[in-house]
Amino acid sequence: MRYFIHLAYNGRVFHGWQKQPNAPTVQSEIEEKLSLLLRQEIEVVGCGRTDTGVHAKQYYLHFELDQTVETEKLAFQLNAILPKDISIYEVFEVDDQTHARFSATQRTYEYWISTRPDPFAHRLSFLHTKPLNIIAMNEAAQLLLSHTDFECFSKVHTDVKTFNCKITQAVWEERENHKLVFTISADRFLRNMVRAIVGTLLNVGKGKITIDDVQKILNSKNRSEAGESVLAHGLFLTNISYPIK
Repeated sequence: MRYFIHLAYNGRVFHGWQKQPNAPTVQSEIEEKLSLLLRQEIEVVGCGRTDTGVHAKQYYLHFELDQTVETEKLAFQLNAILPKDISIYEVFEVDDQTHARFSATQRTYEYWISTRPDPFAHRLSFLHTKPLNIIAMNEAAQLLLSHTDFECFSKVHTDVKTFNCKITQAVWEERENHKLVFTISADRFLRNMVRAIVGTLLNVGKGKITIDDVQKILNSKNRSEAGESVLAHGLFLTNISYPIK
């Protein structure tokens, strides 16, 4: 039987999602606690990888089990023994064809920027107090929707078969409490892609590059042409879409 877990996590103390030797990760924490509760070795498959320090407001994983479990009880037990930076919302059974990663049809990220110092937000947003041309940043962001190859925003030497992604949303908006948020949705994302896009669009907002320059960066397929990646602690995975959810 295959079970899904719906969860969220604050990435500040983790070296990303994917387990690795001698470093705390979300995957290793969950596998350890699931194995303890179910009294057998459990491996989980996540809906994607998040880098060190990146957060997930919505995340899904699946695991295989040869027995029936009380899903509500398991969710309660996991919350009782997992670190408080990880929260389990729901455990539910799915059919064997539903895959946490490959069945996902769309992913959405948000990048949070604080436009004034805030003692309650500094660990969950990037501080930028100087003026930005948000209109120009949104015009440049719209260029992303007409491209599919995003090698220029991908981490170099990454092991992928294709740099193609279908972006369906890319927009900046000002929110209350002096917050500026970039929202981007796509069928898939490359490693470091969102943070590199944000860094590039911020350069547009600062007047360092033009919208035409962004078009040239996209055409270049060269990571060194794009802007620097912004810090990880302002990035949130906010939504994963499935045919079943």
